[in-house]
Amino acid sequence: MLMKSLNDIESVQETSESISMKRNPKRLAAIRKLPCIRCGNPNSQAAHSNSAKHGKGRGIKSSDLFVIPLCFKCHAAFDRFELGNREESEAMFEKWLVRVNRILNLKDQVVF
Repeated sequence: MLMKSLNDIESVQETSESISMKRNPKRLAAIRKLPCIRCGNPNSQAAHSNSAKHGKGRGIKSSDLFVIPLCFKCHAAFDRFELGNREESEAMFEKWLVRVNRILNLKDQVVF
């Protein structure tokens, strides 16, 4: 009985850790302050990856580590795969994500 209780506790801890890794309100706020990575529109939304390799599933958003700024129009087109098929969209997203992470890292540094 004691062993089962410890396993249950470990399972709850793993679940809460994975949830905290998936959701990052600070990152989402920082992403929303950036212009659309595709067209430059200053009014952007936090667009999550549509790739299963980033944790996306049916009815499940990917981790907030895999978010880019897209305006309403670009976000809708991206989610409907109007910018390319799934493979092309994933490749675009990867390139955009690298750029976004560089931008966020620069914002954390003091540049003279």
